Amino acid sequence: MLGKTYLTKQASLLLEFARTTSDSDLSAKLISKAADLKSQADPMPDKDPKAPDVALDGGPDRPSGS
Repeated sequence: MLGKTYLTKQASLLLEFARTTSDSDLSAKLISKAADLKSQADPMPDKDPKAPDVALDGGPDRPSGS
């Protein structure tokens, strides 16, 4: 599954290409595809879930309490 950040970046690039082309048909297709990508990204959470914090003391190389 592609992430929200990736889809948003791709949509942004498509819009940038659409603005730079002089071909109105191509521009319309690029804008349409960007809208499709944005609609896929919108329902996704903003950030990927992160792993819980892990305590660093007490490992095999570090005695705890020092």
